[in-house]
Amino acid sequence: MNLTIRPYSKTSFGLTLGTTVFYISIMVVVPLLGLFFKTASIGWTGLFDVFQEDRIQKALVLSFTVGGISALINLFLGFLFAWVLVRYEFPGRKLIDTLVDLPFTLPTAVAGIALASIYSQNGWIGKLFAPFDIKIAYTPAGIIIALVFIGFPFVVRTVQPVLEDLPKELEESAYCLGATPFQTFRKIIFPEVWPSLLAGTGMAFARSIGEYGSVVFISGNLPGKTEILPLLIVTKLEQYEYGKATGIAVVMLVLSFAIMFLINYFQSRFTRKLS
Repeated sequence: MNLTIRPYSKTSFGLTLGTTVFYISIMVVVPLLGLFFKTASIGWTGLFDVFQEDRIQKALVLSFTVGGISALINLFLGFLFAWVLVRYEFPGRKLIDTLVDLPFTLPTAVAGIALASIYSQNGWIGKLFAPFDIKIAYTPAGIIIALVFIGFPFVVRTVQPVLEDLPKELEESAYCLGATPFQTFRKIIFPEVWPSLLAGTGMAFARSIGEYGSVVFISGNLPGKTEILPLLIVTKLEQYEYGKATGIAVVMLVLSFAIMFLINYFQSRFTRKLS
């Protein structure tokens, strides 16, 4: 049976391209332009004055610090989850594989309330540390836990398909040639997995920087201590200081984009070096 594949017509191409451009314009370009135009109303001097506030400076440092730490944790934790799910067969494997996507489907406010109740001093886990005068909830440590929870599925779901498609013959050949398990991982597995691992970590970091719902409850929102930038944006909006709110958002956007650009640059450079 001969199957003939018809080339796409110019009409269908124009329709799909127009739909794509319209969607990107409405959902991405127009909101971002509005954000920049609103920020432009306060000018460079006004934007500089916004970040002269000690409260905003501390929130900026806290947001990117806990975001970076949680992304590094997710790098190792996500890879570990993906490795176990792909390489081992055990009872409950499919259940765990399904639960990986729970942070995607669970409302962030529900996740925040659950984490705050568990890690508070009267919670199941928090009370274990209370005798040692160790607090988890309402501290930066609690924020990191919340960000790890919502970020690790990004790493798992980007690394897992690469591990599944990795030919096992490569590892078997390395073993036959006398390579140790560590040498096989470093020379065979890691170079194949690294680009996707870096991409998943970058997405987890980007999600962490803008996360609000799951963090607002467990952080305690203490100014200068556990207050994050997304919360400050909401506070400025409630105070009708729209210029300052958009100014904070623009700085977050630019810094996040710069970090993502660097990640993509190193990812592509590493991929070209392997090829």
